[in-house]
Amino acid sequence: MGTRLALTTMVVPDYDSGIAFFVGALGFDLIEDSDMGGGKRWVVVGGKDGGRLLLARAANDAQAAAIGNQTGGRVGFFAHTDDFTATRARLVDAGVTFHEQPRREPYGTVAVFSDPFGNRWDLIEPKVM
Repeated sequence: MGTRLALTTMVVPDYDSGIAFFVGALGFDLIEDSDMGGGKRWVVVGGKDGGRLLLARAANDAQAAAIGNQTGGRVGFFAHTDDFTATRARLVDAGVTFHEQPRREPYGTVAVFSDPFGNRWDLIEPKVM
């Protein structure tokens, strides 16, 4: 059995705002939301076939300071879509900030946006080969 990446942690100010964006606006599935006691929850969002985020509520000042800058200001997250135009419109309607107009690259159509917490993402409609 090989090793594979299962989850990536995304520090958020609170679980419900994370769910609201990643499920409500971005369109991810809510895979799990389990009470761990003491106000802690195990919240997993993403696709049923992979590409999952563990939403972790900031537990101290150092973690809170990292919200929105988890990759040092670089694009650190990549969302693929089958319909760039519709997904971009849905995100704009949800108040998401895009930092550029869509552009065509050899790998597909792409534009950089920020989630409500400040993390930078690429929205990509991969080129059909």
